[in-house]
Amino acid sequence: MRKADDMPPLSPPPQQRGLRHGFFGALRSSFLAGLIVVAPISITIWVVWTLTGWIDGWVLPLVPNRWRPEHYIGINLRGIGVVLFLVFTVVIGWLAKGWAGRNLIRTGERLVDRMPIVRSIYGGLKQIAETILSQTESRFDRACLIEYPRRGVWALAFVSGPAKGEIAKMDGQTMLAVFMPTTPNPTTGFLLYIPENDVTFLDMSIEDAAKLIISAGLVYPNPPAIPPDHAANSA
Repeated sequence: MRKADDMPPLSPPPQQRGLRHGFFGALRSSFLAGLIVVAPISITIWVVWTLTGWIDGWVLPLVPNRWRPEHYIGINLRGIGVVLFLVFTVVIGWLAKGWAGRNLIRTGERLVDRMPIVRSIYGGLKQIAETILSQTESRFDRACLIEYPRRGVWALAFVSGPAKGEIAKMDGQTMLAVFMPTTPNPTTGFLLYIPENDVTFLDMSIEDAAKLIISAGLVYPNPPAIPPDHAANSA
């Protein structure tokens, strides 16, 4: 006869194993679904909270103590520095659009132009700010595909506009300035000048193309809706 120690361990019945796997599988699926909902909200709140605290720490020390809101309401509200910064920026922008403000800015820029290092830093930052924050000109024209880094391999890029100056015509071809961002940080990339015939334009918006780049291809934009008349004619 076999001893009790020699007996093989008893395994749970198949039904119990199925119930156990089914329970843990449902638990894991619910956890991942909740994580998809909670993670973006939590990260967004954290970023806004951190950015607000950073702006408060930068603006509030510039405000005299007797003018700070906590002396009147008794508590230190987070975000007061952001409100003060927005009000100050709006006032400066309103003054800058006036005749006196424009003259004052031109006078200050003439003084900056006489400073060798400061003028280079100020000029570069001003050009970047005007390009990014301009309300009259779009930053990019369209999303496109280019063959990079070799033929047969396609990369998603943005058309900045037609090339200008001596780069406008190369070998008799019309050149386009194309910015090819990197994944997952689209603020870095490569500026390429490509013949217009080698650029494949896309119908997707700039925002959808940016989402596709940031997500490394995981978030694909929804295809544009096909009008009923066009769908009927194609059928």
